[in-house]
Amino acid sequence: MSIVEPIPQHVAVIMDGNGRWAERHGRERAEGHAAGIEPMRATLRAAQRHGVKYVTFYAFSTENWGRPAAEVDALMELLCCCVASETPDLQRQGVRVRIIGDRSRFSEKVRSSLDRIEADTAAGETLTMVLALNYSSRDELRRAVCRLAGEAAAGRLAPEAIDERCIAAALDTHGMPDPDLVIRTSGEQRLSNFLLWQAAYAEFYFPEVLWPDFTEEEFDRALAVYARRDRRFGLVGETRR
Repeated sequence: MSIVEPIPQHVAVIMDGNGRWAERHGRERAEGHAAGIEPMRATLRAAQRHGVKYVTFYAFSTENWGRPAAEVDALMELLCCCVASETPDLQRQGVRVRIIGDRSRFSEKVRSSLDRIEADTAAGETLTMVLALNYSSRDELRRAVCRLAGEAAAGRLAPEAIDERCIAAALDTHGMPDPDLVIRTSGEQRLSNFLLWQAAYAEFYFPEVLWPDFTEEEFDRALAVYARRDRRFGLVGETRR
């Protein structure tokens, strides 16, 4: 599919359907998560081809800790293995990795892996891949409010000076543009506590395909749909940016 414009600067992806994919194929749920790695690679390839600058993957939510322990353990092991195996390719592609979310609950092994991939890919300038890990938007907002309240209590910030820019700067995504397009696979149509502040004016795309079956062509279709949308940001008439 040819490249269509306008191109979103930031695409956020809710990778839904790994478990259902595994069930349909008679496999363990952990195998469904493993099958979701190739669609991430495909998404990054397509994003770079189109000139997208940021791709955020909702990889592990705070609510995911409630899943069976074996599944969580498999996810953590998969995460550590992927850090080691994917880093060389990400470096070659000029992809920088950034982690958002609360890392405090992860094991030392996982935290060390996350620190390492961020450091090893820090020079990447082609695209930033953001991994949302132990992330929930409500928790992110709670932590941001606590930081701002602390600044105000210390006399370094006047409460009346707290505006949208201050709040955005206190979020995990500080310094990044808000997502222009949010993709959620598997046909589900909800945000599930993902980038609630940042996605206020995002466009949404809900393909029926399960995440392990998501391809570069599926990403192309998402961007083609996005290109046909009129983004007004609450104004009258077409106001794209």
